[in-house]
Order: sequence, then C-alpha cells, then structure tokens
Amino acid sequence: MDIVANYHPVFKAFLAGSFSGTFSTILFQPLDLVKTRLQNPTQHVVAATVNNRIQPGMITIFANIVRHEHIAGLWRGMVPSIARCVPGVGLYFSSLHWLKSKLGKEDLGPMEAVCLGVLARSMSGVALIPITVIKTRYESGVYKYNSLSGALKAIYKAEGIKGLICGLGPTLARDAPFSGLYLMFYTQTKRAIPKEWLNTPSTASVLHFSCGVVAGVAASLATNPADVLKTNMQLYPDKFPNAFSAAVYIHRTYGVQGYFKGAVPRMLRRTLMAAMAWTVFEEITRSIGLK
Repeated sequence: MDIVANYHPVFKAFLAGSFSGTFSTILFQPLDLVKTRLQNPTQHVVAATVNNRIQPGMITIFANIVRHEHIAGLWRGMVPSIARCVPGVGLYFSSLHWLKSKLGKEDLGPMEAVCLGVLARSMSGVALIPITVIKTRYESGVYKYNSLSGALKAIYKAEGIKGLICGLGPTLARDAPFSGLYLMFYTQTKRAIPKEWLNTPSTASVLHFSCGVVAGVAASLATNPADVLKTNMQLYPDKFPNAFSAAVYIHRTYGVQGYFKGAVPRMLRRTLMAAMAWTVFEEITRSIGLK
C-alpha cells in the first residue's frame, strides 16, 4: 500500500475501482447470464408449473443452464465480463475522481451527482462498447466464439466496425442514466447518515453497502427498458438495426412488460454489484490515502 500511495490520485482511483470490480463481477456473473437469456427474443421463457407450484422464468433458466451446461455454465462469458467490467469500473471511478477534482468539491449536490455520474459512465461506456457486444453474445448461447480475440475478429469480418459498436445508443441510455441516478441516490443517502457513523470502522462498510442497495434498486428499474433494447440489438443486429425497430418489436410482442424482461436478475446483480464495488472502493481509497 505504501508504493500505491505515491501514485497519481486518478491512477489510484482506477486501481481501486478495478480491484473492487473484479470481486463483484465474478460473484454476480450468473445473474447477468440469466438476465441475458431472459431478454433473448428467441427464448420464450415463461413461468413453469413444478409440483403444482409456479416457477418463474428466472428459476426455469437457472435450472436449464445447470441441467445442460452444469454449474460451470452459470459463469459462461466470464472472460468478456471481466474484460469489460474490471477496466470499466476502474475507468468509471478514475473518470469520476478526475471530474470531481476539476469541479473542486467532494460533496456533490443531487444534480451535480447526476451529471458527473452520466459523464463518467459515458466515457467508460464508449471505450468498452466492443467488449460489451461480445459479452452479450457470449452469454446468450446463440453465438459460439472460441476466444475474446476470435470473437473480435469474427464480428469485424462479418459486420465491420458497425458490428463492434451495435447497441451503443441503448447502452449509453442504460449505463449513463443508471450511473447518474445511482450516484445521486448514493450520495444523498450517505449525506443523510451522521458522519461519525460513516467514519466508524465497525459500521462504515455496512452503511456504505446499505446506501448502495437503496440506490441500485431505484436506478436499475428506471434503466431496464434500455437494457432490453441493447440486448436485442446486439444479438440480432440484422433484425434490429436501431433502437426504434427493437422497441416496436418488443411492444408488439410483449407489451409494456416486455421492457422489463430480466428486471429481477438485473436488479439483483446491478444493486449488489454496485453496492459491493462502492463499499470496496471506499475502503481501498481510505487505505491508500485517496481520502
């Protein structure tokens, strides 16, 4: 930690963010996989009746994956997930730290938190959109890529640059508002808690995690429609060349509820992942002298 303490603050924020993103990405990958399968328009997963009890689609997907791909199948797409989320979280936190330093203040108001969260996530989202496309296709089970580099080459050869950035609009419409809303709810919830509680080692982590859960639930629900559009566009770019065509298909096929397919596993993953990432980030930044 003494060596890290001498690094530039933005680089320390990147390291802390990447470190926090690694644990949460690995732990919650099964939820992301199930979410992608639920949103795949070719997989009509509905509630199933087992022993006279209704099993929701999420449980059905879990059971099918374990039955056909074994437990390890729940972590399908782990390589692109880590390749996207770990540097993505690092870029987000370092961008956020840099933007805060430029603004010259640590305690953010509601609108400042929204704006900085949107800018920071947009910067990392644009940089990593090719990995996002590969991650979605890996998890869907529709595409059979052998490696990350092989997937990049295959997509570029078949679809060109357009294939590597498909779904960028919905991705930013999902991630940027999520981060802005999340940061606003997170900072405002923290502000409502007495500072002496946050500075107490025995309660700080629990409070940071709780703030993250509250913020994550609200932000996840608000941005789920954009996530559904993104998944459809990235899995079937020929069928859905733009967000409007995907929206029309979803509305005609499923109605309004179609925009919330996969909402439960996504809400669980994004909420717990973001809460854990922020909790670990807060602890690491305190230990390396960033705060």
